[in-house]
Amino acid sequence: MRTHYETPTALRHDAQTLAADARALISATSDIADEKVASARRRFEAALSEGRDLLDRAQEQASNHIQATDQCVRRYPYESIGVAFGVGAILGYLLNRR
Repeated sequence: MRTHYETPTALRHDAQTLAADARALISATSDIADEKVASARRRFEAALSEGRDLLDRAQEQASNHIQATDQCVRRYPYESIGVAFGVGAILGYLLNRR
């Protein structure tokens, strides 16, 4: 099965839906007193929290990189255009030389 997301927004929406479903599952099993279920619920909550922390860190890093790129492009606009043109030309050449 191959999954393809059209936009990062779609991926983010699916991740939020999954997290909401996971929280609902945790809530629905809160009245079950079995130790195995309670242990699984605790591990699941920890994994969910860890995933959220990882997502927050990734978003913060992406934001920092975007800001740094923006500052660089604003400081050196003509050089940035030249680099983008050169990279595009090289990629175009490599992709078309079959």
